[in-house]
Order: sequence, then C-alpha cells, then structure tokens
Amino acid sequence: MTRIGLYPGTFDPMHNGHLDIIGRAVKLVDRLVLGVAINQGKGPMFTLEERVEMVRAETQHLNSTAEIVVEPFEGLLMHFAREVGASVIVRGLRAVADFEFEFQMTAMNQQLDREIETVFLMADPRHQAIASKLVKEIAILGGDVAKFVSPRIEARLKEKVGAR
Repeated sequence: MTRIGLYPGTFDPMHNGHLDIIGRAVKLVDRLVLGVAINQGKGPMFTLEERVEMVRAETQHLNSTAEIVVEPFEGLLMHFAREVGASVIVRGLRAVADFEFEFQMTAMNQQLDREIETVFLMADPRHQAIASKLVKEIAILGGDVAKFVSPRIEARLKEKVGAR
C-alpha cells in the first residue's frame, strides 16, 4: 500500500523552512503531494504557475527519497486530500502561534474526515523565524534574503522586485 502525504501551502515564495519540512516528510511517505494553494486572498507576489514551477525545481533533488508530486489546488484542503488519496497531511510548526492555529484547523479537519491524519513536524531552529511574508518584505525593502531561500529563489525575488 502506498502511503501518500500532502503538504499544502501557498509557497509564495518557497523558503528554506519549507524545504526542511519537505526533506523530512519524504522520509515518512512513499509519495508526497505538494499542494500549491491558489488562495488569492493572500495576495501572492508570484503567479500560481510561477509558484508551481519554483516548487518543482526546488524539490527535484528529493525525488529519490519518495515520489514528489506538485499540484495546484483551490478550495477545501480535505477535498483535495481525498482527491489525491492522502492519508496524512503534513504541517510544519514554528512557534506557539502556529500551534494554536494548526490545532484548531486539525480539529476541524478531523470533523470533515477522520481517516486523514495530520502530522506536525517542528521547524529546525535555524528556520523557525522564516515566513514567506517576511521574506517578501525583506526583498521588497532591499534586504538580503540569501539566508532564507535558495539562490534560485533569491534570483526570482530580485527579478520580481526589480519589475515593480
């Protein structure tokens, strides 16, 4: 039986914290679906197509550990989880504020489908402060984001910020 996990996010942009969680999650499942949320309400810097392409490029090296599939999705997470056959949703936790939000979300998701478990992976201490929102803000204000993202993402951020 193939164990399928789902790690959802907007990945706008993908940062080292995301890669850390993905690198650890592939050890737990046979296939990891990276669900790139459309979520226009968050006002993404990158288009959906750009985010999907960046996530694919950034995770390509992890395909030898488990199969990685990158799929955009919109709507209810639990509907998407069922659609891709996930038995596990992977979530990363950075701080107490994350825990409170994720705890509530997990309780609601269990009410929607008790067959799908949620697994929390604690962020590596080196990545606990990283958030996509902060990475974008630093880039927009001309700061150095090299500590937080890969060189490829750093170049994409500079390109995007320069186009503004």
